[in-house]
Amino acid sequence: FALALAGDLPQSRALAEDLAREFPEDTSVQFMYLPTLRALFSLNTPTPDAAAAIQALQTASRYDLALGRVGFIGRFGGLYPIYVRGLAYLAARQPAAAAAEFQRILDHRSIVLVDPMDAMARLQLARALALSGDTVKAKSAYSDLLTLWKNADPDVPVLKEARAEYARLH
Repeated sequence: FALALAGDLPQSRALAEDLAREFPEDTSVQFMYLPTLRALFSLNTPTPDAAAAIQALQTASRYDLALGRVGFIGRFGGLYPIYVRGLAYLAARQPAAAAAEFQRILDHRSIVLVDPMDAMARLQLARALALSGDTVKAKSAYSDLLTLWKNADPDVPVLKEARAEYARLH
């Protein structure tokens, strides 16, 4: 998942193929983890295919709030399919659907625990709200995120992006 988000698709694809081969009957692998990776692969191409990403995640939707095993130990990854579905809706320019997915993550923080998905869902929710034209809610979402990250390293690129996006809303 991290490799795919970071853009190392060849390595991520190789690991996904290993997972598919090694765990052909594992529900978590087949219906949560692999569809999430396939969706990320669809989004991280020179011409992102949001529709293919959304389609890939349809099989994961019935397990959205389930806690799988592979890659999900300690509750990490439990909401990654929802997060990637939100990214796919953003890529498809469907900000309301994207915002609903990111809000689902925030509504289930007991599953997120210390996973960085909480903060990333906040950022993507703010972006979805801004894209939808709801500036008031977008400002609030950015403000919540920046409050959460108030002690973060100011040189982290994603924090710089969030601050700049928030400033543009004013």
